[in-house]
Amino acid sequence: MRAPASPRVARPVMYHRWSDITFVHWRFPADVVQALVPGCLTVETFDGTAWVGLTPLLMEGVRVPGTPALPWLSRFPETNLRTYVRDARGRSGIWFLSMEAGRLPAALGGRAGYWLPYFWSDMSVRTDGSLRRYRSRRRWPGPSGARCDVDVETGPDLAEGELDELAHFLTARFRLFTVVAGRPASAEVEHPPWPLRHARLAGLDQDLVRVAGLPAPDQAPLLHASPGVPVRVGLWSW
Repeated sequence: MRAPASPRVARPVMYHRWSDITFVHWRFPADVVQALVPGCLTVETFDGTAWVGLTPLLMEGVRVPGTPALPWLSRFPETNLRTYVRDARGRSGIWFLSMEAGRLPAALGGRAGYWLPYFWSDMSVRTDGSLRRYRSRRRWPGPSGARCDVDVETGPDLAEGELDELAHFLTARFRLFTVVAGRPASAEVEHPPWPLRHARLAGLDQDLVRVAGLPAPDQAPLLHASPGVPVRVGLWSW
């Protein structure tokens, strides 16, 4: 099954590469997740339940058009806690419950310029063969010390028959939502299909789910991994 087609972002305001990403997903009752989402958005479900994803990754090549990527500022770890929603116009996308960034300027810029729930955290991403180790401790704003440690063994690429509807529902997302001055806004995101791989959870110690206001997951997560994709982010629109 092919992934949905990405939109074309003709005038990007940001360029990224989302590298060494792992998608860690749990099912949750839709009403529980809806309570954390603004009323202008409706939580999307798959097989009758909402999904919440923990996505640690390495941001690379972060820059605005016309400027070069700076070695220190343009490369940093990030860990996002997200769910999937639809707006009043029927457009699907991502709602972020929290976003941890390993650079203070990135966290400040994400809050001030994009109205996204960024937090500055002490973070690292290390790869040793097929093993990825993600580490995160929140610094500012609080609660200080909110953590996310994930160890993942990555495996072979998913075969064509394994790229099912659920895999695309959880990963093929091309719109970000936020709320600006009480009004919903969205931005399109362009990227090629994720080259998804099998992944096995080797270790997990996190409280970001609980800190966001959700109960601790009571089942094993569903995992996917990817080496990453280049990304073009469009301007917010209303």
